[in-house]
Amino acid sequence: QDVASSLIAQSLITMEKFCHYMPIEWVTTTDKGYDFLSVFLHLMREPSLSVLSICCLEAVAIRKLEFGPWFRLISTLPQAITEANTAVTTSAAANPSNVAASSSSQALLLAQLPFHKELSKMLSLVLSAHIAHLTTDKDILQGQGEKFRSFSSFMRLMTDMLSHPSGRVCGEQTNLWLALLRDPQIASTSTTITPYLREVLAAFMTHVIRVRWSDVEDNLHPFSNLLESSWDDKDAYELWLIELRSKTSFLFKSIAYHEPVLAASTINTKIQELIATRGSGEPRDHIDPNTNRLTEVSEAHLQFEGIQPVFDNILQGLPDWALMENGPSTVFGRSVEKTTEIRNTVRAHLSQLATAVVSWSPADVWLRLRRVALLQTLRHYWKHDPSTLAAGIDALLVYLGANDEWHGSNEHIYAQHQGKLSEEVIGLRNKSGCALISVSKQIPTFLLPWLSQLSDRARTLLSSDNILNSNRMHLYEFLSCVATAISDSKLRAKFIADVLSDALNVLDSPMAREATSSVEGFMNFLGVTEAGNDRNSVTNCEHVNRTTQNFARFFSAFNQLLSVGRRCYEAARMRPNGGIPLLHDQQLLQFTGHIQHFPDEGPVAIDILANDDPFVSLWPKFFPVFLRTLDVLFRMWHPQYQAKYLSNDLQRFIYSISDDEVYLSRKQDNTDGGVFGEGGTAGSVVSGWSRKDKNLLPRWSGWLNELRNACFQLLGLLAAQRVLFAPDMSSSFPEIVRTLADPAHLRAMGHRQITQYIKQFAEFLLLNCPSSLYTSHLAPMLNADNNQSLREITMPLNTLTCTAAATLASRRDKDRWFASFYSFGGLFVGDLDSVAAEAVAEKTRVDLTRAFCDMLQCALALKGEWGLVLANQAKEEQAAKRNDPSKLVSAPKSQINLGNNGERRNADGTVRSVNQAAIEARQLLRINGLCHFLLLEDERIAGNLVLSVIQCLGFPDAYTCRRCTRICHRILETVAWVERYTNLLGQQMFTQVLKLIVKEPKWMIGIEWNMMAVARDIYCRLVLGQFLQAGGQGSAMQQPRVESSAERLFEQSKFVNFPLQGGGILCKPSDFPQQILAQLPGMSPADVLTLNSKMSESLTVKDQKEVLREFLRVAAENMQQMEASNNGLDFFGRAISEESVLNQKVRAVAVPDLPEKLITASQVAKKAEKYRREQYTDSFDSSLFDDEENI
Repeated sequence: QDVASSLIAQSLITMEKFCHYMPIEWVTTTDKGYDFLSVFLHLMREPSLSVLSICCLEAVAIRKLEFGPWFRLISTLPQAITEANTAVTTSAAANPSNVAASSSSQALLLAQLPFHKELSKMLSLVLSAHIAHLTTDKDILQGQGEKFRSFSSFMRLMTDMLSHPSGRVCGEQTNLWLALLRDPQIASTSTTITPYLREVLAAFMTHVIRVRWSDVEDNLHPFSNLLESSWDDKDAYELWLIELRSKTSFLFKSIAYHEPVLAASTINTKIQELIATRGSGEPRDHIDPNTNRLTEVSEAHLQFEGIQPVFDNILQGLPDWALMENGPSTVFGRSVEKTTEIRNTVRAHLSQLATAVVSWSPADVWLRLRRVALLQTLRHYWKHDPSTLAAGIDALLVYLGANDEWHGSNEHIYAQHQGKLSEEVIGLRNKSGCALISVSKQIPTFLLPWLSQLSDRARTLLSSDNILNSNRMHLYEFLSCVATAISDSKLRAKFIADVLSDALNVLDSPMAREATSSVEGFMNFLGVTEAGNDRNSVTNCEHVNRTTQNFARFFSAFNQLLSVGRRCYEAARMRPNGGIPLLHDQQLLQFTGHIQHFPDEGPVAIDILANDDPFVSLWPKFFPVFLRTLDVLFRMWHPQYQAKYLSNDLQRFIYSISDDEVYLSRKQDNTDGGVFGEGGTAGSVVSGWSRKDKNLLPRWSGWLNELRNACFQLLGLLAAQRVLFAPDMSSSFPEIVRTLADPAHLRAMGHRQITQYIKQFAEFLLLNCPSSLYTSHLAPMLNADNNQSLREITMPLNTLTCTAAATLASRRDKDRWFASFYSFGGLFVGDLDSVAAEAVAEKTRVDLTRAFCDMLQCALALKGEWGLVLANQAKEEQAAKRNDPSKLVSAPKSQINLGNNGERRNADGTVRSVNQAAIEARQLLRINGLCHFLLLEDERIAGNLVLSVIQCLGFPDAYTCRRCTRICHRILETVAWVERYTNLLGQQMFTQVLKLIVKEPKWMIGIEWNMMAVARDIYCRLVLGQFLQAGGQGSAMQQPRVESSAERLFEQSKFVNFPLQGGGILCKPSDFPQQILAQLPGMSPADVLTLNSKMSESLTVKDQKEVLREFLRVAAENMQQMEASNNGLDFFGRAISEESVLNQKVRAVAVPDLPEKLITASQVAKKAEKYRREQYTDSFDSSLFDDEENI
């Protein structure tokens, strides 16, 4: 029997492979004398063969089955599985010695776990791969007939499997229920899946709650053995749980959307039950022995932590009509009475739930954290029923000032830390502050009537010495979000000014004026000067506390302004005009063609801007001290100051990097406890000291990073709010240019500062400058020598000691100093070891190139908000071309949207605003204008920009290189027709591209075709007189020759002034690309002429790329031979033959193709019969001859 079982098992393994690839009719047929499906179903009864049988059925189920074979599976699987279970149960009963009597049921579950897991997966595939059969069968959809009864039995079997105690079995069905709920026909019928949704919802709600893995390891969980067999270890379980929660988020939303009463009643019952049974921390397990409080792994906390995301998803999924007090009378064909009944029931359940959450008052910190999360989730309900909103906000404000409440007999342990908050309470405060901001952003209008009371409450909290700086930020942001709902713009601006009065007073104080008066004053403010005079000052507690408090006040003032300003800007963008003041409403939507004139696309006064954004009126009040702060932050990096402070062994740390930057360069995943955890980087820069210690040295670097980031972000806000371009700032603009575009400032910036400058200011400057102000406001900022460091990023990495850096800085040879400065990215690593220092330096260079490429992509409408404008334009053109208005209201196929009320949607699936057409018209004007300005109107700007792109193109980072190829296409589309660009494009850019393709560095694997497309784009436009579609896509369009021209010039493309539609070509062909190709190893001018001929004969993208690839393959092979003969070594290594795109047609095929003539089973049988007959004839003839010979 064992031999027979083994033989059948091997046969099933083979059959599984056949079921994947052989004609499906061979498997599903029943009239050929064999029936594989019946065999698989029968063998499920054998415990040793059940899993293999299901694998074969799974291979069949994933194929495209006709309705007959598919329904046969649907109707026969329930009975077959019942028989299989009966056989297993009978076998277990017949052999009671195999399992202990006390655990026979669990042992049976454990033994059948592989079977149940594969069975759940197979059953899911049977349905999910053939949903079309459900939607095309009327009996199943209408819930009648024999087919529906068979389908119901199958669905009952599926639903019963969800009750399995292992989440792996339940998780196999996640994709199936998602697919069923996404189908509008299935989800809208009341008989297909609706009867099973309650059990589905309950099952997945159970499994998204985290299992305490220590109980599984210690055999304390009721199903420890089963769970331990389901996952390898805790990490595997955590990964599975994260994936399950991610997938089920839409499942819960979909159930709530289609069955609002079911979802509302289920979540209400569940949470109220938890509050009743676990609200006080019961069963109070895993208690902290020192505090007698619950911990993160206590059962009560785990239950609330798991149910909160479910609650959030259900509230987001509930349709608005089911929550609105006065919603539509009928929805989706429901009667008025039914619609009203659903609405009243849903609102009643959620009202009970909101009251329960608001009334719940847990004492333990971890349960308070869970309550904060539930209160934050209620914002989706409060926008329809704010009856409990005030009580919820009051609870969050109470938690914002929460203190530690120690219990038990160990209070003396914390007596020495009075006033010091635990990490849990700090987390509670910060979570409460974030919840306040989240609620106020969602429903500021409902909070507006209580604005005066909220202000008084906030003043009380702010006057407390116990409030954290982060909580102060939360309060300011909370009040500013509420204030944005004030209809009167003057009252709105006055309230914001009152909120920020303390911050403005700090910046106007003598302390701030003295600190920003000069670099020396700033160094004295930070305690750097004192450190040079008294070494003990950096560890003197009184001096450290005073310096820390002064800096905290100064930095918090800028941070408060930034936080409130950002919230006001976000609220202004949500207004109907999108934050752009529309000075002439009659022109709001009246624009045609390319002749557009918008009076507001220029300088707009601050008073007018304040109508939408109340923060802008505050800029003149703090702008002088803000500009002085920026000037000091720039100036302190000049060589003369570095020479002074780097020579002192304590003061030098003002220029060092922080422990956080070292930690991030190591690509940690935060599982080791972060900077201060085990294996963290605290104390690595200033040896033996971290910023938590009473020492100024490790704090300086973090302070400067925070202050510089805040100032750069305020600069970006200044540009985004268009205050930088207002007439009110015209008198200050020359000073702004002197500060922000001073070549001495910009040259002295390290890579870290340049990256921040690009991300937080330069990008916003490019995108928000009105198109009419490019020459007056953008050119002065970009004309500075701010690309010097970008061109120096390819220098070899070195690390300098502070002594060597100080020596170089003290010399008069600034060029040499800057060369060394750029070689180590402007980094001073303190006491960091050399390996970590190199990692930090490399990361800064990568971050810089990526930030530069991302900025250019946004400016050239290749990504970001402007990229969405072009995507929307393409979407509208496609809808008009196909005469299909439905495309205008549809979301991308990759995005899931619940319901569609007919609103027009953007290409990313978001709903279009009222005046978005007018806003996009202005943005389109900037898209065309900025591209022309950057590349055609100022040679210095264009030259620096293109040279930097060419340098970044060769930087060994695939992310940067891939994005640079897109930028190169846009450059070619815009300026390829301009003769003065021929050297840059035809020689320098083309040389860089060919060098990368021919040398085939390993880091470029995966983007070779992107590089090949750039080479094709350059060659077509500059040599062959062909232009391509935007992005180098599509077939080339050949331009004819000018017959009257002696130089045989090409006619210019009609799209020469429209880069987004393909751009132009170089009318007089350039010799540069051809000369470069002819100079490649083994190539000759004749080969280049042959290449030209082939690329002119076939204009398709595939053929041209193939011709170019074959040409460069020969050159690459010749170069490789030369390198081998010269013993050349490449630091990055060359791609091997199997990785090379150039050699992909030369490599031998690992898996041979199938024969062109398919040999079927019938042909094999005929051939065998023919061979048998021939053998019989041969043997007969041979015997005759033998007999004759013998005679």
